[in-house]
Amino acid sequence: MTALRQARSADLPGFLALAAEVEHWFGPMVAEPGFHRAVLDSAEQGLATVAEDGEGPLGGLLFGVGGEGPHHLHWLVVAGRARGTGVGRALVEDALRRHVRGPATVEVVTFGPDHPGAVASGARVFYERLGFTPAEAADPGPEGGSRQVYRLRVD
Repeated sequence: MTALRQARSADLPGFLALAAEVEHWFGPMVAEPGFHRAVLDSAEQGLATVAEDGEGPLGGLLFGVGGEGPHHLHWLVVAGRARGTGVGRALVEDALRRHVRGPATVEVVTFGPDHPGAVASGARVFYERLGFTPAEAADPGPEGGSRQVYRLRVD
């Protein structure tokens, strides 16, 4: 059974394990102090969520609450063993329910249409099914692949 809960600093090893699964698409994270800091800061602020079962983490999400500007889904990863099971959707819906009061905009940067991970990961289709729409191009990722902003309007 999958359980969602607010992440704690003790969940850092689980987030690093998830990050290790996707570094080939997103660039280095596991050995990056900045990523460690982002996870720990998000957990401390109540903006990190983990999905887990009896075997360990199934997914993790880092959210950013916008003041006057848009909210940001900073990082979302679902473990390979849980992809396609609804874990990603549950994490995003939980973050929206807990952190977003409409009217508001939520942005996420994901793979550009020509990035090899766009199809393999299913990220673009995933966000579109959640109601996000493609917007402008974003800066390339650390591995050199294209990126694109997706937006969701919450009323």
